Amino acid sequence: MARRALKLPVAVQPFVVKKSRIAGKGAFATRDIKKGERIVEYLGERVSHAVVDARYDDHDGDAHHTFLFTVNRSVVIDAYVDGNDARFINHSCDPNCESEIERNRVFIDAIKPIKKGEELFYDYAYGRDGTETLEDETEVYGCRCGTKKCRKTILEPVSKKKRAELARKAKRRHHPKHAASRTGHHLD
Repeated sequence: MARRALKLPVAVQPFVVKKSRIAGKGAFATRDIKKGERIVEYLGERVSHAVVDARYDDHDGDAHHTFLFTVNRSVVIDAYVDGNDARFINHSCDPNCESEIERNRVFIDAIKPIKKGEELFYDYAYGRDGTETLEDETEVYGCRCGTKKCRKTILEPVSKKKRAELARKAKRRHHPKHAASRTGHHLD
């Protein structure tokens, strides 16, 4: 059963959706937004990981599915279905927002002051399962933020030691993984 959530009218949310230099569409502030301000709830159909796996194939030659957001071990929000404008907030390795999971709901909060007209970003920090190749990191999950802090991938950051370990595991296993999705990781 789908959870009902309060949807803010577009006129009330502090951003509009328009063309982005990063990827397709993006969310742009319609007024100054203060650090710590809650901007929007990430909405969409709440489904299981199994449903997401059946719906989407990240290895079909197309890009990954950025409208998915992992809430916990059993729930993923699919913003392709009944999603709101939060799905258009793009990734950056130097974000001005972060995702916050509270009581199995996902919110986007400002972590820096945001000026009217600026694009909103948060770090998607896609979870890793160890099957990602170095090619996956930059091609399938490549980052286009262009910031000085860009790590060239929207996958969660890892240490050099962990990266080498993941690369060894990926060479041993080559099987499809479930569709990657955003997580509620908080990066300091």
